[in-house]
Amino acid sequence: MAAADTVMQRLARLHPRLIDLSLGRIERLLARLGHPERRLPPVIHVAGTNGKGSVCAFLRAIGEAAGMRVHVYTSPHLVTFHERIRLAGRLVDDAALTEALETCERANGEDPITVFEIATAAAFLLFAAEPADLLVLEVGLGGRLDATNAVDRPAVCAITSIAMDHMEFLGDTIERIAFEKAGILKPGVPAVTGQQDPRALGVLAARAEAVGAALAARGHDWTIAPTATGLRYEDRAGALDLPPPALAGIHQHDNAGIAVAAMRAFADPRLTARAIAAGIARAEWPARLQRLTRGPLVAMLPPGWSLVLDGGHNPDAGRALGIHLATVTDRPWHVIVGMKRGKGTAGFLAPILPHAASLWAVAEPDQHLAQAPEEIVAASGGAARIGPRVADALAAIVASADRPGNVLICGSLYLAGVVLRENG
Repeated sequence: MAAADTVMQRLARLHPRLIDLSLGRIERLLARLGHPERRLPPVIHVAGTNGKGSVCAFLRAIGEAAGMRVHVYTSPHLVTFHERIRLAGRLVDDAALTEALETCERANGEDPITVFEIATAAAFLLFAAEPADLLVLEVGLGGRLDATNAVDRPAVCAITSIAMDHMEFLGDTIERIAFEKAGILKPGVPAVTGQQDPRALGVLAARAEAVGAALAARGHDWTIAPTATGLRYEDRAGALDLPPPALAGIHQHDNAGIAVAAMRAFADPRLTARAIAAGIARAEWPARLQRLTRGPLVAMLPPGWSLVLDGGHNPDAGRALGIHLATVTDRPWHVIVGMKRGKGTAGFLAPILPHAASLWAVAEPDQHLAQAPEEIVAASGGAARIGPRVADALAAIVASADRPGNVLICGSLYLAGVVLRENG
């Protein structure tokens, strides 16, 4: 176990709830630390339900293609906690992360604070200490009361697709969830958003007007559409012809567009059309329709098969996956699903079922809060079969198939993390 993981385990005892949205605790800690959040590089703050991580990946790739030093803060991690903090192009090393966490621990003392809040404070310390041209900052949950919202003057705010998720924390209507996401908007700070439910867009627009933030929305202020050679992005500054996004799936067109709109609002002269195009073509983000090409799970498949991993886990993510399965018809799709307890499993599965030659329910022993496979079978209306583990399902798929196929493992970022760790 890394030293930073030991510190994180120790810090977990300070607050009884893993998620407890509030700015009070982190603001208190940041004050004791000398306000590192006020010494950060220019920030692009990213909120939303689906696509936040992908937008962050595009932003990072575009910035780096332009020759910029880019810090990145994302969550959750898939394999190691260190994935959450990238310092000017490299993942934070264990010694630096441990030192930052221990500094926060000493400053906080025994006061209640969540693990995410203290990790965010540690990230701010690290980001403030190393020069960079840009910090891509992803909201953990919601926006208004998320620890990252302690940054009171970002350069740009971006809000991705808003959908029904985390209702126990954010509210049970699309309007209430949008209100929480809109909480990152700041007076005078340009904001961008992509394709939205009209109800969510109405909330975002009203909040933007209330705080004096110019909101650039897809379909109103910018557009993006597929072409024979890639994508065409247009806004008031002109048009850009872009290559196909490196991240697979039609839904990534929206995420790429949000990133381009945000970078155009950031308005750094290094962000040329060439740099933007190069970033769109180079972005990397694991467990987003990621094709696995090596490892023991891949080795279980005969020649001609493919293995794809995705961490999408709510009904909107299920719809995006269903669209992707419908557009890739070279071989039959076999789908392996492992969900987190409490998620809308039936809603996630419904758009996928019509395109699945077979459906398998799994739960890995190390999968955090894994839903029982029997519950996934019930949510599928009896269509799914029990794995019960990924390797078992893969073996059964290969044994029963009469021709090569595509295998999709999906349903949970926690499952994706286990798969990436065990597959090497």
